[in-house]
Amino acid sequence: MTTPVVSIAHHSGFGHTAVLAEAVRTGAADAGAEVHLIDVGTITEEQWAILDRSDAIVFGSPTYMGTASAAFHAFAEATSKRWGDQVWRDKLAAGFTNSGSKSGDKLHTLQFFQILAAQLGMHWINLGLLPGWNNSTASENDLNRLGVFAGAAAQTNVDEGPDAVHKADIATAEHLGRRVARTAEIFLRGRAAVAA
Repeated sequence: MTTPVVSIAHHSGFGHTAVLAEAVRTGAADAGAEVHLIDVGTITEEQWAILDRSDAIVFGSPTYMGTASAAFHAFAEATSKRWGDQVWRDKLAAGFTNSGSKSGDKLHTLQFFQILAAQLGMHWINLGLLPGWNNSTASENDLNRLGVFAGAAAQTNVDEGPDAVHKADIATAEHLGRRVARTAEIFLRGRAAVAA
């Protein structure tokens, strides 16, 4: 059985999203994947090659002005070189984001990731969690405390640094990493079974 390769293609403007990227890495590695962190703002040809051989790519960006950062948008446009030949077709995809507001239009960023994945022929993996912190006995420390289904969403106050990323949001990102790695393993096993 081949070990799933999971890459986290992310941009972080002030370090908050990098904390989430590291959490996704931790979750995926805990689930047995080979994991690569790739900063799309400084991506190299070698890192593009890693993405090309990955079984799953997790997109991550802060939400600025209701969408992903400019650096992530530049990366997304650069994937058009893979689009024509469908190089990433049937890879798995997922996403995460952070903003200063509880909503902050983070859903738009995750939907941008979903559309990018669809154009590249990828399969989207959702968060797979019920919402937390939505009843009188719940807590802000629940997984998925912001109640987002499309991916991992985090909120960090704009006047606080990366060390203030909420522990529940970090745990939610770790959950996403584990889910992506386990799903990638299932896909790899399925492909092997079909090929046998």
